[in-house]
Amino acid sequence: MATGIKLKSKRLERERVTIGRMIDLYCGKNHGGTILCADCSELKDYALQRLIQCPFGDEKPACSNCTVHCYKQDMRQRVKEVMRFSGPRMLSKHPYLAVMHLIDEKFIKPRALRKSKII
Repeated sequence: MATGIKLKSKRLERERVTIGRMIDLYCGKNHGGTILCADCSELKDYALQRLIQCPFGDEKPACSNCTVHCYKQDMRQRVKEVMRFSGPRMLSKHPYLAVMHLIDEKFIKPRALRKSKII
């Protein structure tokens, strides 16, 4: 994942860290090793680009609640697999991030976008 990139808000930065930790956890347990494999590194970079380009900005809902599915189909399937595996494990490995993600998922609802804002 591109290092040194900070997103414009604390919330989006937390989203970046959360998906990064989920991918790290998934790769470590499923692909072995202490560094990310090429596939997981590609997924992590892709997820960062999607966050950077999210038309909702700081009001971004959880992806499962979003009205704009910006991931390509194959990447969406890979992220779903990562989240299914890592989601339950995040409570013990990274409890703050897990709880904040659940709060975001419950309380941040998607708003309507003007067509000009959709990427």
